[in-house]
Amino acid sequence: MASVSAFTTTAVSSDGLTDESDIVKPRTVSFCRESNEVIISLNNQPPDATVRRDNTFLGELELRLAATYVLDAVSGRSVQFYTTDKAIRFYTLYHHPILKWMLSFFVVLNLALVLFERPAVPNLELPYWATMVIEVSCIGFFLFRFIHGWSFTLNFWRDEKNIIVLVTIILICIDMLSFLVQAVFGVAVNAVRWSRAFRPLFIVNFAEGRQIRRAFRNIRRTLPNIINVLVLFFITIAIFAVMATKIFEDRNLYYRDGTAYFNRYFEVYFDLFVLVTTSNSPDVIMPAYDHSKWFALFFVIYVIVCLFVFMSIILAVIFNNYKKNLQNEVTVSMATKKLKLGLAFEILKVKKEEKFVVTQKRWSALMRLVAPKRSQTQIALLWQVLDTDGDHMIGKEDFFHVVDLLTVQVTEFHDRQTLMDKYCPALYDSAVSKILKDAVMHRYFRYGFDLLIVLNTLLISFGFDTLEILFLTLFTLEILLKLYSFGWHLFASRFWNMFDVLVIGGAIVGMIIDACFEHLASLSTLLDVLLVLRVLRLTKTLMNYERFHVILSTMVSIIPSIITYGGVIFVFYYMYAVIGMELFSGLIRFHGYDDVADPSKLFCGNAKLEGSEFYRLRYCSNNFNDFPSALVVLFELAVVNQWHIISEGHVLVTTKAARLFFVSFHIVCVIIILNIFTAFVLEAFIIEYSFSRSHYETAIEKKIFEMGLGFKQLPSTKEDKQELVDNMEENEQETPGKALKELLTGGYRGGSEESIPDLSGELGVKFHVSKSGRHNMELILQRMFSSVQDSENLSAVIYKEKAEESDDAAVVEVSEGLAAQVLDQMDLP
Repeated sequence: MASVSAFTTTAVSSDGLTDESDIVKPRTVSFCRESNEVIISLNNQPPDATVRRDNTFLGELELRLAATYVLDAVSGRSVQFYTTDKAIRFYTLYHHPILKWMLSFFVVLNLALVLFERPAVPNLELPYWATMVIEVSCIGFFLFRFIHGWSFTLNFWRDEKNIIVLVTIILICIDMLSFLVQAVFGVAVNAVRWSRAFRPLFIVNFAEGRQIRRAFRNIRRTLPNIINVLVLFFITIAIFAVMATKIFEDRNLYYRDGTAYFNRYFEVYFDLFVLVTTSNSPDVIMPAYDHSKWFALFFVIYVIVCLFVFMSIILAVIFNNYKKNLQNEVTVSMATKKLKLGLAFEILKVKKEEKFVVTQKRWSALMRLVAPKRSQTQIALLWQVLDTDGDHMIGKEDFFHVVDLLTVQVTEFHDRQTLMDKYCPALYDSAVSKILKDAVMHRYFRYGFDLLIVLNTLLISFGFDTLEILFLTLFTLEILLKLYSFGWHLFASRFWNMFDVLVIGGAIVGMIIDACFEHLASLSTLLDVLLVLRVLRLTKTLMNYERFHVILSTMVSIIPSIITYGGVIFVFYYMYAVIGMELFSGLIRFHGYDDVADPSKLFCGNAKLEGSEFYRLRYCSNNFNDFPSALVVLFELAVVNQWHIISEGHVLVTTKAARLFFVSFHIVCVIIILNIFTAFVLEAFIIEYSFSRSHYETAIEKKIFEMGLGFKQLPSTKEDKQELVDNMEENEQETPGKALKELLTGGYRGGSEESIPDLSGELGVKFHVSKSGRHNMELILQRMFSSVQDSENLSAVIYKEKAEESDDAAVVEVSEGLAAQVLDQMDLP
């Protein structure tokens, strides 16, 4: 019998810190030619953890499964997958960065097709067969992604998002075939591509759209309570519309354009609805008010009830219910993360000293798969933080801190050294060099250039550009001095530094080109843009002062979270834009307003708009003739001002049924979506603002600094004692390290930006705790509801949701010993 090793993934440490090669045992395949027998040895450890010891072999498949669970917890994934070798490999491949980037590329490409399909952006229209070939390519990749997910996911068909993806693909294919048939018979010009409105569903329903999907799920769960208020709101408008019709219909009142005033019920209802949005105020009131001053009382009462009271109630209901639903989502997410880590611990644990623990050898083997790019020294340092008592083993509670630990940046000294310090240490450490670096690190260096930025902004505002070359020279010198003192790595890690390089470098290049090619007209626009960007540098100066910094940095910190809800808004905008293009494209065109010789081009190219308020206000560019124009119109509708004029212009060229399009957009995108967006921004701003002014630190960060393994984070200003992030007992005197931190962060950074370590006395490998690293959607949400996410309670979370991304129809209590039962009953795709 000949034995052949199937594969081996373990490695022996080169530095000898840990060697897991005697713990992880690869699978082997043996075969006998005479008997045609094939023997597969999995080399798995005993399933009974009580008999496992420190030297018990860990199967390679088990190790990869544990690593997958840990990576799921780190990434916030909640997919329930088969635990076979093939399924794990498919699952790992599914989350490969290249495939994720390819999915993003095809999603964007699929969405961008609307720019090239009729009605297309001028000069960008492609033949229908070209856009359909591209769309078929996109659908093909989506189908591949769909089948790939099917190959490893448990309860795949119980997940609604997978059903939605498949149905969307089928509907798009049906629409494409229908369009091709119409094209063959020569009627494709008038064909409607109704499936284009479904394209944003791929953003929401693929696994990578987890955050946007969560937002949609919370919106859906908030809707029932919103609808109750909206129904009462519309009933109230209906009652006031009845009263207004009876009061004004027989008084022979007219609007200024000659149309009868409040004489038809549904017209009255629409005008009162518009009044709630304040778009037609006080125009809709004036005919009645001119007739009798007492009629103003009717409208005052109506506005108070429907605008001030009902709109406030709607916002309050949305805020309360949305926050509650979001809290449940985050709690379930935290419990799922802990469950994943618990499953990994169950695989890795051994019994030692009458308790279940993970040994250092097993930890090192795990980290080889979880963090393959980290050096053995860094892995040993991570272990040192978890193993606080130094007994070379960690328990379950300590193991649950792995996710927090892996999100903390580990910095080695050589990563923070400048090129001059590496290759010319004698020159860099010379007396003259130290004086120069101390000067650059001093706060007055920053104050001086802040003053220059303000002065330069004032001169630009007044059109005085004689000293532009001098200012550019000084700002270039500032950049070079910072590069010399801090090195490229630290310099480039700050947004404002790179912004300075872009703006100042662009201005210099622009001036050179302008001097050489004065005849280029397009260059003037570029120089104007660069001047505007230089004015934005004033924001950098404001960030240096505490009274502005906390607000501005909080606004910057919640931008990543806002982007997710921006994605939700984009989905609705895209759908309404496509529908609007199908309904209104070509009916309104811009041909100018004065000296239009062609009668067919008068009145926005449509005689039905003659004498209309739409044409009188010169709104002809507000049309749905292409996708960018449609987005602009929708944005104007969301701003609300004059939205009824835009609506009426499109009603005149179609029918009054077109109002349903504009009213539904207002209800969905303005009253519901924007209010939910407002609710999230309010809560996120409050939490982030409070966080930036607190001494918040995770349990793992507290351990890091207690053990002296974190870079020192020094005070930012003498007056800002409460803003210290760590090491609260540090002295307040001005130091080079302090100036270094202030300069690299654009001055005062409080706690909202990554602290810059003083490297003068730091050697070896240490943790670089960063608050900016926590500025992402998931962690902001966790801080929102930290009061209900105590680590002692997360092991007993009640699942009460339906089977969706992290939901289940069953009510399951997650606790120790129930992991297998939960995985059998939960659907966590």
